[in-house]
Amino acid sequence: MNKVILMGRLTREPEIRYSGGDNSLAIARYSIAVDRRFRRQGDQTDADFFNCTAFGKLAEFVERYLHQGTKIVMTGRIQNDNYTNREGQRVFSVQIIAEEIEFAESKNAQANAGGYTGGNGYNGNNQPGGYQAPAQNRPAPAQAAPAPMDGGFMNIPDSVDDEDLPFN
Repeated sequence: MNKVILMGRLTREPEIRYSGGDNSLAIARYSIAVDRRFRRQGDQTDADFFNCTAFGKLAEFVERYLHQGTKIVMTGRIQNDNYTNREGQRVFSVQIIAEEIEFAESKNAQANAGGYTGGNGYNGNNQPGGYQAPAQNRPAPAQAAPAPMDGGFMNIPDSVDDEDLPFN
């Protein structure tokens, strides 16, 4: 089994490119800093830095919503990225291939931390922020959008059936 779960902040703006050909594929490269769980007495928190790559729709999500300082939780797999450089030396490196990415804090918390101030996850009301369901699969809103609560999250009206929620 090859699975990794990381929570950290993007250290720089993601680099996005598209593959060539008729069916171009989005490729996003970014790095995250992950705080170590333990630290020596009196030392500042140490962090590990991971280079990550996302492909396809996930890369488009990265391009649209992730910025330097955004705190995310991601799952993926570790992949060796070994090659021989121009001087003939063998270079060994590791990267994380992203499979899932979620925001790790609310929009308000990100704003207070100086991070990204965009959306914070799924938004089915065609408002900026988070993943947008394709229009043909998204039901029309039956009523006005619920008012935001403190912390950047929204109340879900009692009239909404749990089966209609995207994260069930």
